[in-house]
Amino acid sequence: MIVNDLQPQDITLLSPIKIGRQTLKNRMVMAPLTRNRAGDGLVPTEMNVTYYRQRASAGLIISEGSQIADDALGYPLTPGIHSEAQVVGWKRVTDAVHKEDGLIFMQLWHCGRVSHSSMLPDGMKPLAPSAIKPAGEVYTYEGMKPYETPQAIETADIPRIIEQYRHAACCAVEAGFDGVEIHAANGYLLDQFLRDGTNQRQDQYGGSIENRSRLIMEVTAAVCEIWDPEKVGIRLSPLQPFNDLYDSNPQATFSYMVKALNKFGLGYLHITEMGAETPGIAGPYFDISSLRSLWDGVYMTNSNYDYKSANAALQEGKADPISFGKLFIANPDLPERFAIDAPLNKPDPESFYGGDEKGYIDYPFLKQA
Repeated sequence: MIVNDLQPQDITLLSPIKIGRQTLKNRMVMAPLTRNRAGDGLVPTEMNVTYYRQRASAGLIISEGSQIADDALGYPLTPGIHSEAQVVGWKRVTDAVHKEDGLIFMQLWHCGRVSHSSMLPDGMKPLAPSAIKPAGEVYTYEGMKPYETPQAIETADIPRIIEQYRHAACCAVEAGFDGVEIHAANGYLLDQFLRDGTNQRQDQYGGSIENRSRLIMEVTAAVCEIWDPEKVGIRLSPLQPFNDLYDSNPQATFSYMVKALNKFGLGYLHITEMGAETPGIAGPYFDISSLRSLWDGVYMTNSNYDYKSANAALQEGKADPISFGKLFIANPDLPERFAIDAPLNKPDPESFYGGDEKGYIDYPFLKQA
């Protein structure tokens, strides 16, 4: 079966595609989605197993962001991927997805300054490239609290953080994942290093675009020592202002970053287009689609697509697969619904973050509707 040599006009969301040597049965990827429903020890539960198993008809599932260490936590009840118990919990998830003929990647996550001392070991301050406090409040176990001024990471401590990524990548192997995605988007630690609004360092990790890209490059190299690079993806968000992010020249920053990452031969680049609808907040606007021509491999995008707009993007060569978030939350059988143009369940935003089965594993399938 030839899956990557179709003419653009013949490609749809239901067409298969290869990422490395792995064949996705369709081009619909379930985006990483924080749901705040991990159990004790931030271990995946049977409810989490059911949630992912229900959505195994996606061409690929990217897990919710999972912190790589205790001091990488950003929000309550997000699962980890660094302890033995967490590995066991995630193995139940991957086994269930594989039993349904699905593929699942683990998203490796360090939240950096997007956290609070009340949730971190020994009440430590959140870590960041520079001691710059984000605007706004953060969700904690005690409710919303103002952000704190984070502690700037010492140059000598950076190898420890890289080793945390390496360890988490090893844990993802043990847990039975098919690959990993490095979360370098949405204002979390790696994104904080990349953008000059949050990185004012004077060492080799700050200043020039090359220096600000250095940690992402070193983390990617470490992860690729554990995983075949074709089983590694990375997510970037060039215009996303989430978590008080800003860059003075995002076009130059992200063009450099994308071209630099080509050296690894990664499985895919995952670009979220969010923020393009509010130009200027995260930095001067540029056409994010220009990054497509700079990338040598599989290019995935994400931005509130529906069936029609996603197919148009594929046929115009703007993306290879496309990731969906809210639609997969509300429609566990989204590929089947798209295939027959069936009505879609509407997502319930009130149940996105935290809670029980409601709004998590109780959305009806077509056969139940």
